[in-house]
This record gives sequence, C-alpha cells and structure tokens, in this order.
Amino acid sequence: MTPKLIDISSVARSLGIRAAEIESNGRHKAKIDLKILERLKRRKDSRYILISAITPTALGEGKTVTTIGLSMALNRLKYKSVCSLRQSSLGPLFGAKGGATGGGASQVLPQDEVNFHFTGDTHAVGTANNLLVSFLENSIFHANKLKIDPGSLTLKRCLDISDRSLRHIRYFLKVNNQKREIETGFEITAASEVMSLLTLSRDFSDMRSRLKAMSVARTAQKGLVKVKDLKADGMMAAVLKDAIKPNLVQTSENTPCFIHTGPFANVSIGSSSIVADRMALGLCDYVVTESGFGVDCGGEKFFDIKCRYSGFKPDACVLVCSLRGLKVQSRKFNIVPGKKIDAAIFKEDLEALLEGAANLKKQIQNVRIFGVQVIVCLNVFEKDTAKELEFIAAKAIEFGASDCVESTAWANGSRGAMELAASVVRHTRGRGSDFKFLYEDALPLKEKIEIVAKQIYGASGVDYSAPASEGLDLFSGEGFARLPVCIAKTQFSLSHDESLKGAPSGFRLPIKDVRLCSGAGFILAHASTMQTMPGLPIEPRGERVDVKTTGEVTGLS
Repeated sequence: MTPKLIDISSVARSLGIRAAEIESNGRHKAKIDLKILERLKRRKDSRYILISAITPTALGEGKTVTTIGLSMALNRLKYKSVCSLRQSSLGPLFGAKGGATGGGASQVLPQDEVNFHFTGDTHAVGTANNLLVSFLENSIFHANKLKIDPGSLTLKRCLDISDRSLRHIRYFLKVNNQKREIETGFEITAASEVMSLLTLSRDFSDMRSRLKAMSVARTAQKGLVKVKDLKADGMMAAVLKDAIKPNLVQTSENTPCFIHTGPFANVSIGSSSIVADRMALGLCDYVVTESGFGVDCGGEKFFDIKCRYSGFKPDACVLVCSLRGLKVQSRKFNIVPGKKIDAAIFKEDLEALLEGAANLKKQIQNVRIFGVQVIVCLNVFEKDTAKELEFIAAKAIEFGASDCVESTAWANGSRGAMELAASVVRHTRGRGSDFKFLYEDALPLKEKIEIVAKQIYGASGVDYSAPASEGLDLFSGEGFARLPVCIAKTQFSLSHDESLKGAPSGFRLPIKDVRLCSGAGFILAHASTMQTMPGLPIEPRGERVDVKTTGEVTGLS
C-alpha cells in the first residue's frame, strides 16, 4: 500500500510548530526557523533515545528502519514522538548501501527528494568548504601577507560523491612568483570539518564562532592560520545561513521527522545535528535519534562528543541486532555489496550465533560503560527461526541488556515495533540513566585515545606514528588538550582491521596521523589507512537507480 503524504504544514502543527516558524520547501518538506529556539527548552519529562547497533555488515542491519518504526510506534501509543536522522550522502546512495531513508513500511518520505538534493544543505557545506580552500590559496598567491607555509595546508576540497581517483592529487601553486607543487586530495563532503561543525553548532551564533576558529594552515613560524585570519567566516556563514536550519519531513505514517546534517561515523562524528535535537526535545515526549554504524563508531562519538557539546543526556540506548549480522561476526559468512548473500546464512545455526554473540556482548558493555541502559532490538528477517531468536534474546539479557524484544518494523511499520515502544516507555519511566563520559576533558590527548582504544575497541594499547605523536604534542602545547578525540577507523570491526570479527582483543591500534579540527571542536585521529574519500564497489547500487516516465525514482532501497 502506497503511503499517503500530508501537507508539511499539518505535520508541523502536530508538533506545535507555529506557522511563522515554518519555511516550506514544496508541499512535503520544510525548514524550521531557528527563532523557535527562543521559546523552546527541553521538557523536563522528554526522553532522549539513541539507536545504535552491533558491528554492521556492508548492507547495514536496520538502524534507520528501527529508528523510524520506534518513533511511529510511540506515536501510536499516544506519546508525541519525533525521529531525528542524519542526511543521506550521494556517496553511499550510489555506492554500497543505497538510500538512507529506511525501507518497507518504515521509511521517511518523499524518499527520492530526501535521498538526492533534499534542501541543498550538503551542497551548501561543500560550497562553503571549497570557497574557503579557494580563499586560502588566493591569500598565498597574492603576496602571501599571512606568511602561510604552503606545505602546511590541511584543508581539502570536497564533493558529495565517491571518487577514489581524487584521493591524491598534485597541483602547482604560485608562491612568491615561484611554482610550488602541492600534494593534497579530495574528501567526501560528509567527512569535511564544515559538516561536523554544522552538526555540533547549538545555533547560528555558535556556528559563526566555530567557523572563525577553524584552523586551515600554519605560518612559516608554525603559528596557526584560522578562518578569521582569512576574513572568510562571514562569507561561509552566508552560504550556510539556511543549512543551519533543520529540515522537517514525515514518515510513512505521517510521524514528524527532523533530518539534518550527515557526517559519517567512521571518519567523523556520525550524528544528526544538535540544533535539530534541541528543537525536538522542546516539542516532544520522545526524541528517537541514531548514530552511524556500531556503538564503537557512531555510538561512542555520540556520547563523548555530541552529548558533551549539547549537554543532553540519553535516557536509553536501543541496540539493533540481526541474526545474519551476528553470523557474519562468527567469521563463517561474509556479505559483499552487490553479491548474492550465501543462502547458508539463513539456516538455523546456533553455533555461529554463539560465536558471533561475542560482538553483541561487547557492544552492550560499551553502552553500559557510559551509564546508559540497553534495550536490544532484534530486527527480524523473514527466514529467522524462533529457536535462534529465543537463543539470542536470552544471551542479550545474560550480557547485561535491560530487555530484548523483536521488531518487524520493515514489514509492519509501527505495528511491528509496538513491543519495542512499550519496552522503551517502561524502562525510561521514572529514573533515567546515570550517564557519564568515557574520559574527562583534563586528561592528555594520548590518554583519551588510549581509553577509547582499550575500553571500547578491546585493544591492548596504541602505537603512534612519529607525525601523529608530534602532532598531538603540538596541539596540546597550543591549548587544545581539553578537546575530545574522534577516531577514524573501519566500521566493519571493533578494531582497525575489518578482517577481525566478533570481539577481538590483544591488538594494538595504529594511529597514523592526526588533525586539529578546532572549529568542530575535536582532534581527529586516523587509525591505519582509513580513507576520507570512499570508492565505489564492484557493482554500485547506482546501477539499480532509475526514473520512470512519471518522474518516480526507483531502486533507492
């Protein structure tokens, strides 16, 4: 049955958003004016629910479907609920994963508009970033009054598609009337500091301050060159003035949904925006949001970075798990994008589940470290057996989960997530979580990295390259030691090595390079050879995308 969309103004009114606060972008999507923040504060009884997951396969395991389904189910229980999601990127849309709007009976609509250009936010981020690079190089070209060291340029251009050929490029820059060869590259827009900065801004003023504080290069005397030195913050703020406003759309059951900002969780922070959550928490009983990939990726960064800057404390974490995902963690099976899934993975196999359950156990522990209660959600697929589901449910409770329930939100929408919604209400009524950060601001940067590596990933220690070690010492000496750390690593393992499945231990985490993201407000540490510009798989999902003569886009999920 095709969902019937309603006018976005009706969706807004159901949330208590006033007509003057809505900036419609067609009939089914709108920007919400930041002026609404002046009258909204977080409700004392509002609940903040994070959706995270076990270590995912290349196809994902249903986090977005669960986020949408849970929010719709809470509304069916007569609670005012909204889901807060990240924006999709054209990279994975045409690459391995496809669209980022859920699927089946649990999706955000209009699917094609949200997945493609939406309201132009991602393009605005890319434009602001690339304008900054242009201004930086122009400053060097014209007499280099800031005495910028051309070899210190850290800022890369970006675009919103996967193109591995652009990872490494060389070009010539005129410096003091001489040609200077520059080695750099492109990164995908979702990995850019501007995207992270936008995500972590509390309002327009905060965004403007963060833009000024961005570090883009060093002088010949090793001093930092910031955006404010280039007088580029005003220009960038102008480009981003609408992008800072959250986008409102609706689910397949007309539940309101904020979709705003889209940093990747493997190379960035992996969360939707603080400003969208601020609005939602002032309007709703339940705000259901998600972080990218597993707890070790987006989940840890949600807790340690997003919550640190927002001041919000999550009341519970729903940990999405699938039987096929756990079987992959047993190392008996492998899921490759574009390739047919091995039929054996759908056969009853308690031995594989038991081995793969080590990953579930570790991810439950990872959430519990932060003082947040865990509700495991078994995202049910058609060929899952009752015996297997019961086996994992028992294991989840044994591992420390407060509850374990099944969800069929993909097939049945809100009706398939009613048990999950009831569990969330039951476990968040009264006393909330005892939320705490993994590390304190005052700890040295290397110690912060090592705490994450040892306690979240299971590493025995951290090995730093000489440049990474020197960089961390330099950042600390310049007054950035109190910043949180954001570790870029593969999403397909708790470790830095995607071949290590389950819950690996005893490995050492290699930190190859570090980057100061002074505008976003964190230190980015790259583990191993993690790329900020993805490549396309052998059979990209884009091959399935088409458009009918009616204008309907197909192949997005």
